[in-house]
Amino acid sequence: MGKLLGIDTGGTYTDAVIFDEAEGVEASAKSLTTKHDLVIGVRGALEGVLAKSTAVVPARDIRLVSLSTTLATNAIVEGHGAPVCLILIGFSPESLERGGLGQALGSDPVVFINGGHDPMGEEQAPLDLEAARQAITDQAEKVAAFAVAGYFGVRNPAHERRVRDLVHELSGLPVTCSHELTSNLDAPRRALTAVLNARLIPQLQSLILAVRGLMDERDISCPLMVVKGDGSLITDEVALTCPVETILSGPAASVVGARFLSGEADVLVSDIGGTTTDIALLSDGLPLLNRDGARVAGWRTMVEAVAVYTCGLGGDSEIRLAEERWPRGPGLLAGPRRVQPLSLLIHEHPHLLSILEEQLASEHPSELDGRFGLRLRPLDGSPLTRTEDRLWQALEDGPVALEQLLASPAMARPFARLLDRGLVIVSAFAPSDAAHVLGRHDDWSFEAAVLGARLLARRGLAEGRLPNLSPEALADYTIERVVVQSGEAVIASALGEEGEAALEAVGETKVGVGRGAPARRFVERALAQNSRVSAPLLSMKVQLDRPLVAIGAPAATYYPAVAARLGTRLSVPPFAEVSNAVGAVAGGVMQTVSCLVTSPEEGRYRVHLPQGLKDFTSLEPAADFAESQARDEAVRLAKEAGADEIELKVKREKRSAELAGGGVVFVDLEVTATAVGRPRLG
Repeated sequence: MGKLLGIDTGGTYTDAVIFDEAEGVEASAKSLTTKHDLVIGVRGALEGVLAKSTAVVPARDIRLVSLSTTLATNAIVEGHGAPVCLILIGFSPESLERGGLGQALGSDPVVFINGGHDPMGEEQAPLDLEAARQAITDQAEKVAAFAVAGYFGVRNPAHERRVRDLVHELSGLPVTCSHELTSNLDAPRRALTAVLNARLIPQLQSLILAVRGLMDERDISCPLMVVKGDGSLITDEVALTCPVETILSGPAASVVGARFLSGEADVLVSDIGGTTTDIALLSDGLPLLNRDGARVAGWRTMVEAVAVYTCGLGGDSEIRLAEERWPRGPGLLAGPRRVQPLSLLIHEHPHLLSILEEQLASEHPSELDGRFGLRLRPLDGSPLTRTEDRLWQALEDGPVALEQLLASPAMARPFARLLDRGLVIVSAFAPSDAAHVLGRHDDWSFEAAVLGARLLARRGLAEGRLPNLSPEALADYTIERVVVQSGEAVIASALGEEGEAALEAVGETKVGVGRGAPARRFVERALAQNSRVSAPLLSMKVQLDRPLVAIGAPAATYYPAVAARLGTRLSVPPFAEVSNAVGAVAGGVMQTVSCLVTSPEEGRYRVHLPQGLKDFTSLEPAADFAESQARDEAVRLAKEAGADEIELKVKREKRSAELAGGGVVFVDLEVTATAVGRPRLG
């Protein structure tokens, strides 16, 4: 039996495992994710796992390489992504106010053109191709991709497809149509999903090309697959056209991996990495899916995925001073943005240690103390402003202290834009640094971690946001904050969306959000009551009525305390630190296709298909045709996604409405076909 190679590229680490379907995990390895050149991190993990294998694994014995990644999720959580142009067909400007579409677009351009269809798929207005041509020509040099959404485009995608073809003809840039991603209504959410997909194409493309190149180097000639957000697998070619499907790929793989590694069937799974914490429910051994669409960082997409609560909290989260003054406020907050830990920065650039020493010697604390800027990844093809380019060139030779880089106040906003695009990253004090100060982590620079703690403690004291803390005490408090915020995230995930709203975004780490809310304060006190930094007059506690499986590299550091304060049993299984890579090779292929039948008028039944509309004079032939189309398309997609031994399940759901005067009227009929199979091995 051949070996399977699982790779997970997270925001901080890239993990790899050699997996035998009969024996399980044979070897594992980790390497830092290198976003400026993903090949470096992937090669480090790949070479590490092959070297650790009980015998050097011959290339011919590797029959499948499967990849999970949190790059898409992290990009959304951190607000990164390539600039895109959204073309809306038949929409009014007011549509930007729905579903968070306008907020998600930010400064990216949006163009409104005439066209679109009605609920029955009939053209509501002719498509203005000249306006589309002008928009594409105007924006092609300013963006990295296009997204296209038409009014009722899922009922008739003709206008979306014509604009897509025009984008290809005039620009050659990637383009995403909303009907290609979902068959559901709610146009603003469809448009939002198309925008996210378009933004993510360059990032996923660079990762897949990196893995393909390393497979060629090693003469590994087998299929390459990618984990979708629902835990199933697709080929790399399919993933490149629909990268939004990999939203929550990492969390989905972690749940599959946690099930395999722990043997637990009914638990909450919490995956804490360097950038995010992802929490999902396993019920009867299967991950709970969110049929309404994955929600990430407040955005509700239309991608069916594991029902997961994601927040910007991890081992490399930025440690910030809270807005409220001590002791009324918590003093410190973790996240949501990831930073490069100072201990890692100085480990890689030892000459920068003297800058931290000089800052500490200064009599005047600054908010820029202990903070550096550095390039994170290559330019994505879209242009920079003159000021952004000056900052980019200033970082050409390596990290620069922010006190120097942002010496002029005019540089702050352009630098923030580079941060938001994910081109640069800040290095600052992080939980990983606190672990170094306390001797729990010793891979990087201890001296840098201590200096970072001193600088942050000094500034917090000067601003009245922290008591006088030694580096060790500040490190203790940092670990405590991550424990408390991790507990808050678990509680929020267990309560669901209504509970999350009641707690005013528990687990989120925006400055000043909900700090005075009674429910939020109760949870904070209940989780912190046993710590030395909290002294409530009342004894409070919360209890989680499910066991907790914690995975991810920092899990053993934080989750014993989290589970104890939640009064529940904890499992941190062997290979917990590479659970995502295990899940990448433990899943299967699943493709689902839905076809809708409507009735535009009495005696006419319409089947809505991606390639157009087809009418029938009675319901049964229309339903049979829809089923045959759904079956064929599901099998085709499953084969395209890399499935063998395909099994097919079909269901019909007829919806009717009762009339006020009696009687029943047909509304629509939906046929859903699901094709499932094991991945095709090389």
